[in-house]
Amino acid sequence: MARTNTRLDHDLRDEFFDEGKRLDAEPETRPASVCWLCDGRIDYNVGAGTAPDSHHLDHYFPVSTHPELQQDPDNFRHSHMLCNQQRGNGSPAPELGDMVPDWW
Repeated sequence: MARTNTRLDHDLRDEFFDEGKRLDAEPETRPASVCWLCDGRIDYNVGAGTAPDSHHLDHYFPVSTHPELQQDPDNFRHSHMLCNQQRGNGSPAPELGDMVPDWW
């Protein structure tokens, strides 16, 4: 199963961006809208994928290795465009964000 770029894919990306923007607007829900790779705040005031700190839909399990999960919202993560590009289809690199202590 190859990566798709259908109307549904576009709609899912748009809906996920809108969800992130809504979450970012309220201080109490903002933590759910930050980049899952670096824990930095995403700039939702610019178009998705237009700047390094803009929103990018990342897949926890990469589409290249798990194409069946491409349209699964449970596999979606909010990320910066640059962080997602640096990650590629590998596991998140420790230097992209703060490590959470084992006791957390």
